[in-house]
Amino acid sequence: MTTNSFLDEATARGFVFQCTDADALRAATQAAPITAYIGFDCTADSLHVGSLVQIMILRLLQKHGHKPLVLLGGGTTRIGDPSGKDESRQLLTDETIAANMAGIRRCFAPFIRFGEGQSGAIEANNADWLDTLGYIPLLREVGVHFTINRMLSFDSVKLRLDREQPLTFLEFNYMILQSYDFRELSRRHGVSLQIGGSDQWGNIIAGMELTRRTDARTVYGLTTPLITTASGGKMGKTAQGAIWLTADRLSPYDYWQFWRNTEDADVGRFLRLFTDLPLPEISRLEALGGAEINEAKKILATEATALAHGAKQAALAAETARQAFEEGEAAATLPGVTVPAAELEAGIPAFRLFVLAGLVTSNAEARRLIRGGGAKVNDIAVADEGMPIAADRLRDGAIKLSAGRKQHRLVKPG
Repeated sequence: MTTNSFLDEATARGFVFQCTDADALRAATQAAPITAYIGFDCTADSLHVGSLVQIMILRLLQKHGHKPLVLLGGGTTRIGDPSGKDESRQLLTDETIAANMAGIRRCFAPFIRFGEGQSGAIEANNADWLDTLGYIPLLREVGVHFTINRMLSFDSVKLRLDREQPLTFLEFNYMILQSYDFRELSRRHGVSLQIGGSDQWGNIIAGMELTRRTDARTVYGLTTPLITTASGGKMGKTAQGAIWLTADRLSPYDYWQFWRNTEDADVGRFLRLFTDLPLPEISRLEALGGAEINEAKKILATEATALAHGAKQAALAAETARQAFEEGEAAATLPGVTVPAAELEAGIPAFRLFVLAGLVTSNAEARRLIRGGGAKVNDIAVADEGMPIAADRLRDGAIKLSAGRKQHRLVKPG
């Protein structure tokens, strides 16, 4: 793949929200391969779909012959990024940060190729340089390039102040350290482009200005849009929780189901952002009307799941869904939960069993589901929220629970 069309394809697929100098960046990518980075703080032991736009743009960058750099925030996680937050993050211990970092590393391998060569991705940890900084030397060498007036103008700071929420001096320093990262990566790895979410624009600009003033080097910034659903919901958040990228946090089947449940109006946009399908094929799929749009959703689900979990797991999830939805079978590969055999013998109230199965998050939500007619046991609607579900409901060693048409679990005695 040539290096002259990264920015054009990124724009066509919907990845570009802001760019500091699109013409100059396009010229730079046409002239030679570049190195670009995105930073990921280690606030959990996995990433979720909310980070997938960032991972997919690094994948696209590599596809066009450029080098992605994944920066893990072993240092900055100790502070917490205030961007887009109404309140301070909980400070994590060094042990927790290290464990989270190990977990997050797993998220990139399915999407990005690490290794030698011109476009082989590399990983860095900003603790390698931030942990060794001396406070006074940092203030003298870097602090002189930051004015309070300028820092107060950025959205990450203004948001807190406008809402009269406290912004600690620790968090106020985050912008300086992220700027230091950009300059350090420019020096160590020749990085010329930082990519981030739209809430990172101010931090990226600050890093560009620091690099230009101290090193007289031209670097670029690009942000991706905040992804929301057509109905205004936050991407990657559901009633059941975050949509994690690793199988130990969310099964491939549930991951497939998340994408299958995409709203009609989002199908084309999500196909562009979260799959490798060619743009003409995506245009064809998003033009489908009526019931045919469901076929496009299945393709989206299978393509997205194949990227995260492999083609075999994607095909298995698709077939499990087909059996569960189209044939009404309790496929053995449906996600399952185990409950104590003695409790199942005695009988568990229907509303409680739906909570135990993870189909709802609270007893109240389970009661509402049952009252609304959306709860089924072995494909039969539950009429009484307190009805005991006991071992006599077992079919081939399991009880199939359904919440609506698309959420299913097998309950097994253990």
